[in-house]
Amino acid sequence: MTRPVHGFVLGKFMPPHAGHMYLCDFAAGLCDQLTILVCSLDREPIPGKLRHEWMSALYPDARVLHYDRDVPQEPSECPEFWDIWRELVRSVHPEPIHRVFASEAYGLRLAQELGAEFWPADIERVCRPVSGAQIRQKPIAHWSMIALPARPWFTRTIVMHGPESTGKSVLGQELARALGGAYAPEFGRTWCELYGTDCSAQDLRNIAAGQTSAIEAARRTAEGFVISDTDGLLTEVWSQMMLGASVFDPSPDPDGDLYLLTDIDQPFVDDGTRVYGDPTDRQRFFELSIEALERRGVDYVRLSGSWEQRRVTALDAIAQRFAPLTRDA
Repeated sequence: MTRPVHGFVLGKFMPPHAGHMYLCDFAAGLCDQLTILVCSLDREPIPGKLRHEWMSALYPDARVLHYDRDVPQEPSECPEFWDIWRELVRSVHPEPIHRVFASEAYGLRLAQELGAEFWPADIERVCRPVSGAQIRQKPIAHWSMIALPARPWFTRTIVMHGPESTGKSVLGQELARALGGAYAPEFGRTWCELYGTDCSAQDLRNIAAGQTSAIEAARRTAEGFVISDTDGLLTEVWSQMMLGASVFDPSPDPDGDLYLLTDIDQPFVDDGTRVYGDPTDRQRFFELSIEALERRGVDYVRLSGSWEQRRVTALDAIAQRFAPLTRDA
């Protein structure tokens, strides 16, 4: 009876990318049971727990393990480097390892320490020429190389915020096109068109939940950016305007990395679904919108002036804050 072949892959996967997937797929085709060990340190920029989750999602048929203790990372750091790593691997994989797969030269020595064969996989990195460091430095330039579960980590959410009839929807869609990102439309508008604008407390809570879910859905397929036409913070402002108090306990968490506050210095246009066109109401709506942002301490930029001025100000703010994700940076 032929013994099952146990294969072993070691990596940081920070983040998992096409090169890692090539390595793991190569290994999976050459063993009966593949073990992938995700190693992480607390000081690294992407939490190890997330990387373990991503690799587990990518390789449900493999045994994906996580080791997060602080150990030397290079042989030059410690004379006992290979002794430490040999025992580390054996502690998480007590069964014999028959084949070690790696895209780097360390794989040969690791295999020798474990009494296994070394099977190199694209050592010259010509099949998938990318590294985790390159992705972390400029994710948008290597977007197609980032493994799907990891892409939301690099995606930034920009939320349009402010009273009705201040150009949020039009500008949000323009920004999504300019940035090559995804647009999350205003769920509250859809809800009110279906159920009416006489919203109850539960309607408003449903609207906030629907908007957050829309943002998360968009993040799964976005390329770098999600532009959302409102979020729970603005829905809470709506509840203050409509019902006189917040209907949320606790207040909704911010969904955005940057908020674009649209000013009321443009004429009000009633498209049939508007509610607060009276100048006094509009001013109060705007003040409550500002208060919501400042109370939560979020990063926001006020957009005033012409529609073109708002677009330019918004794009400049995005470029300043998120240069690694903008395509012309």
